[in-house]
Amino acid sequence: MKRQFGTWIVAALLGVLGGFAGAAIWSSTGMGQADTRAYLVANPDILPEMAEAYERQRSEDRLAGVSEDVKAPFEGAVLGNPNGSVTLVEFTDYACGYCRASAEDVRALIASNPDLRVVVREWPIFEGSDAAARMALAAAKQDRYAAFHDALFAAGNPTEANIAAAAQQAGLDMERAQAFAASDAAEYELTKNMALARQLGFTGTPSWIVGDEVIEGAVGQEALAAAIARAAKS
Repeated sequence: MKRQFGTWIVAALLGVLGGFAGAAIWSSTGMGQADTRAYLVANPDILPEMAEAYERQRSEDRLAGVSEDVKAPFEGAVLGNPNGSVTLVEFTDYACGYCRASAEDVRALIASNPDLRVVVREWPIFEGSDAAARMALAAAKQDRYAAFHDALFAAGNPTEANIAAAAQQAGLDMERAQAFAASDAAEYELTKNMALARQLGFTGTPSWIVGDEVIEGAVGQEALAAAIARAAKS
């Protein structure tokens, strides 16, 4: 695995160096692509640092032009401190088992960081999750988002019965909630979230944004906490 990682990052970095910047470097140093590869292979200790720099650049490229939009929440769809100075964005789906498992990580992160704002973007990509996402937005409109969010994940798969039970547990006005869930405003938000996810290159849920970092998958509490700490420092 270590050898494969080294080979991958060398190839990726050579691809980056193959562009204009790489041509300038080779011109000024007299090093060719083969020499650059040989140097990287001979000095593997610098590869992790280069890999981190490469991933940071990729994240910045993916966020270019959408960073502000993606961090601006749908009104009420925020967990933690709504005025927190550090923002964690999660693209989630109530039918996603990895999202359900990550919900506990998010709760722990909020509990340990009173300055953390979690912006949740509803992205229903699994069958049967569209109704859950719409009801979640309806809960946000009634300032009951966190209660509904936690109740539905605790209930399991987003069946019609589970969605209704979570809505009742969250104390929603069901007539208002159902009307909003069927509204153009709810449709617009879900369409917007899908467009943002595609522009960011996400392929599934959960997906995250922390500061200038783009993270995909259920990476766990420790990895998210480290990213949050980096964002806080910057």
